[in-house]
Amino acid sequence: MTTHRALTRAARLLLTGVVAVVALTTAPGHAADDGATSLHLVTLTGSGTSSTSSGAGTQAEVAALLARQDAVLASIDSPETTYRWTTALNGFAVELTADQVSALEANGAVESVEANSVRPMAGRITSTGAQAAQLARPRGDTGRGGSGVVIGFVDSGLAPGSPLFADVPGLDSSPADYAGECTTGEGWPASACNRKVVGAGWWVAGFGADRIRSSERLSPLDAVGHGTQVASVAAGNSDVSVRMNGRTMGNFGGVAPRARVAPYKACWAAPDPADDGCATADLVSAIDRATADGVDVLNVAVAGPSSIDTVERALLGAAEADIVVIGAAGNAGRSAVAGHSSPWVTTVGATRGSTLRGQVSVVRGPRLSGASRSRRALGPLRLVLGADVAAAGARPGEARQCRPGSRHASGVADRAVVCVGGGIGRVDKSQAVAQADGVAMVLVNDRPGAVTDDFHSVPTVQLSERDGRRLIGWAGRHRRTVVRIAGIDPARTAARAAGWSASGDSRSTLLKPDVVALGEGVLGAVPGSWALFSGTSAATARVSGLAALLRAEHHWSAPVVRSVLTTTARPLAGAATLTQGAGQVGDLRRPGLALDVRTADYRRALDGLSWRDLNVSSLVMRGGGTATRRVTNLGSRAEYFSAHAVGFARHRVTTTPLALRLAPGETATVRIIVTGPAGPTRLDDGWIVWRGARGSLTRVPVAITR
Repeated sequence: MTTHRALTRAARLLLTGVVAVVALTTAPGHAADDGATSLHLVTLTGSGTSSTSSGAGTQAEVAALLARQDAVLASIDSPETTYRWTTALNGFAVELTADQVSALEANGAVESVEANSVRPMAGRITSTGAQAAQLARPRGDTGRGGSGVVIGFVDSGLAPGSPLFADVPGLDSSPADYAGECTTGEGWPASACNRKVVGAGWWVAGFGADRIRSSERLSPLDAVGHGTQVASVAAGNSDVSVRMNGRTMGNFGGVAPRARVAPYKACWAAPDPADDGCATADLVSAIDRATADGVDVLNVAVAGPSSIDTVERALLGAAEADIVVIGAAGNAGRSAVAGHSSPWVTTVGATRGSTLRGQVSVVRGPRLSGASRSRRALGPLRLVLGADVAAAGARPGEARQCRPGSRHASGVADRAVVCVGGGIGRVDKSQAVAQADGVAMVLVNDRPGAVTDDFHSVPTVQLSERDGRRLIGWAGRHRRTVVRIAGIDPARTAARAAGWSASGDSRSTLLKPDVVALGEGVLGAVPGSWALFSGTSAATARVSGLAALLRAEHHWSAPVVRSVLTTTARPLAGAATLTQGAGQVGDLRRPGLALDVRTADYRRALDGLSWRDLNVSSLVMRGGGTATRRVTNLGSRAEYFSAHAVGFARHRVTTTPLALRLAPGETATVRIIVTGPAGPTRLDDGWIVWRGARGSLTRVPVAITR
């Protein structure tokens, strides 16, 4: 699928013998005085081999880059390198003193010197198990989407034992343009790779092998679960049965179930889960390898800073190799600036979906609704308060929170139990109720906040703090409270941007995030089981799957694929473009126009430190003015396209010309003219919409900032 050639055998041998030096040592701190060293990422001027016609590089090209690196290293007494990179960028990771850092920063051959740092993964597990309905494949997909495409996942690895990653009938031969290898390690033999899992690698020197959790393995094997979840959502095999607690919950399939997966493990579990993360030196090494291997789509579910750093420069190298790069915006909330602020990465924010509802009906009493994934109807059932059935020796607070072993089984058996939040996880409470032979749980929030439709061990309805107080008060006044519990038919509600999803920067000339996708309560596989997870990583996985569908169906370049993902998105009602970008990704069946970017333009724009003139599929204007964009007909026939502007409150936005007739593949330049009030105003935004004669809609978001 990729247009760049695989790494030659001679160059790979050179890289294996000379470049890929992986030191399994403690991740150092910052450089200090007195000769202390710390790990730094050093990028040389110019590009890696990915920007050349040979893609991963000939032996001579790689040798020339290594010679430049050697010359720079010689200027600081040739310290031993931890990593060397020659494909996505030209650089290395090395232990440096403060004096050596200063010397390199003054070296004209050096573009940047950056301290190694650890970044969090952009997702979290919220519940074990779930129904598969949240991940229905796009309409028109028959379970064969993504055939021939390789998605690389820079993440925490993969649990290959799941049937989602099995070598199933229907997979064609391995993609010819993919040159990846199956790097073995602890718990990951060569047999872990197959026609579905076509390659794997792992890098730990930046994080530090002596800083990982005891359950971790020095291999591509996933101990965290994050990488497995992301890969399952994007490209898990179709029609895999989801079973939890002995019950079949439905069938699961990834967005692009016939795409191949290649895990590039650069994220690790620490003894304290709060310290889990991905070192930038390991991230760059994984990106460099994935670029050399020739993946078609690269998923990076790790948020980045709002500036161009070494990781972002490596992703530029991937984009120059015609790889569709998809990155997570991050989960730091709307007060934070979305990561991956570069134009060569499709940055993905998250939306919230509909919460499944359930009802607790008290016989001759109130009816209270809350969150519930169970569709079963139960009752009449005797309702008991956890605090009223405490086991001998248990503290009342422990029984109230339904901690394991805190309730007397005879008081819980065959009854619905009221459990108050706090102390332990929500799903742990329902498991404790099930172990005491309870048949249902009513979970009551202990403070104001949202209710969540987790998957529980027994049918459960989670109530708000206010409704919970009503129920507990009723049960306290009525000794033999009887209830019925049932699911409520879900009502379709519009998607809305998640408040924890990072937003764009109104001061930037580039609109971020590019798009949003469902990122809350998404079902995915974890090692040995299933789990719901939330975060922009879940949204990123879905968009990577959609990119694989497009690459499999069309022979489009990476910039065109990224443009179609943006211009076919549907705007969210009431959300600003700085929150949603172009909108929620969705219907890919009728792409009309694309805004293509010449790959070389990215680096020219970076060197000029301005994105304003790039032909990206969005526009940021400061007040009034004029901008230009080039649009290309993606259809197989000549077609008319007419333009109009929607959504703007205080500015007039027009295009010249208003209508276009384009032959297949033909490109035209349009002028976008913005007029409005003089002086600073608050954000005004909307969309320019091109409607094709054959029914296509191409939307380009426009943000008019102060």
